[in-house]
Amino acid sequence: MKNVTDSFVFLGHWPSAGSFGFNTDIFATNPINLSVVLGVLIFFGKGVLSDLLDNRKQRIFNTIRNSEELREGAIEQLKKARARLRKAEIEADLFRTNGYSEIEREKFNLINSTYKTLEQLENYKNETIHFEQQRTINQVRQRVFQQALQGALGTLNSCLTNELHLRTINANLGMFGAIKEITD
Repeated sequence: MKNVTDSFVFLGHWPSAGSFGFNTDIFATNPINLSVVLGVLIFFGKGVLSDLLDNRKQRIFNTIRNSEELREGAIEQLKKARARLRKAEIEADLFRTNGYSEIEREKFNLINSTYKTLEQLENYKNETIHFEQQRTINQVRQRVFQQALQGALGTLNSCLTNELHLRTINANLGMFGAIKEITD
């Protein structure tokens, strides 16, 4: 590092007569030289600076245009997404409504089916009870009739004598003979 510093110090001590060199003393420099250098820099730098500024301006405009296009595309996509969302919400409401209607219809059908089944079971129960009542009544009648016949036979057997028995048979034969004549 010391060699680099020494070289600058060495350049500052060159004699100015007959040679070209750098004068590092800012107060000793020629204002004309400075104005020429500044003029050249401004003249040529103005075009370079203008080109740089124009390029930068064009890039900024392109960036803004691209941003606007992207923004418009994003807005269009947002509109489409909102439209799809609305459509999906409408379809969801429709499915929900149809689902509730279908549930209500199935509930109604199930209740009706249950009532019909209960009604059929009630009818079957009533028919079964009626049948059992009739069967029981018939059984009671048969028993009563059997007991009455047994009682009558017992009474007849104990009360009938041979003579009374013959008269009853003759009377019955007479009735059968009369019935036979009427039918012939």
